[in-house]
Amino acid sequence: MSFLSFFARYKKFGIFLSVLSIIIISIIYNILNVKKPLPIYQPAMVSEELVDSSIQHQMKYHKIADFSLTNQNGEIVTQDTYKDKIYVADFFFTTCPTICPIMTDHMYQIQKEIINDDDIMLLSHSVTPKIDSVPQLKKYAIKKGVIDRKWNLVTGDKKDIYKLARKSYLAVKTDGNGDEYDMIHTENLMRIDKKRQIRGFYDGTTPEDIEQLLEDIETLKDES
Repeated sequence: MSFLSFFARYKKFGIFLSVLSIIIISIIYNILNVKKPLPIYQPAMVSEELVDSSIQHQMKYHKIADFSLTNQNGEIVTQDTYKDKIYVADFFFTTCPTICPIMTDHMYQIQKEIINDDDIMLLSHSVTPKIDSVPQLKKYAIKKGVIDRKWNLVTGDKKDIYKLARKSYLAVKTDGNGDEYDMIHTENLMRIDKKRQIRGFYDGTTPEDIEQLLEDIETLKDES
């Protein structure tokens, strides 16, 4: 039997095998590339040095607490401002000469990427609220290119902000409670979902973490 006659006889079978192989390869590829769900962080999952001792062993139901702070325009910002939003939070102060300018520049980069996405916002808490008055925040916001509808820079009672950092965002390595000489200084960015749950921690000073954060936002949107 010649090669041509053999091929002609088994042509349909060969086509069937080729199509089947393509289907199997596609299924395997899709299985391997399914995005894993992002973790929901609980206090017990985070390093103890970042968590207030009163909640260190909590393993479920952790959410960002209610808050009431004032933004760069003198407007009250609460948890309802971020209702049904995914948002990125950080802690900074306007006179910081070290990590804060880098973090703020990266938050600006995130703002550019999410500018047309109504589901995503940013929230930056001042850790020196006595210095960071509304006029000071407004000056800083203009300098850094903050767009008001996307990004709030907030000030308020220092103890309230420190309580949020320590007991809600699980963000800082200090036992301070917001007294006069207490000082939070953290490079952490936190990604918060629409249910006010922590879904990721990122180093706000590294471009690689910012890229990962943006990818994870898309994953979180698909999950919603």
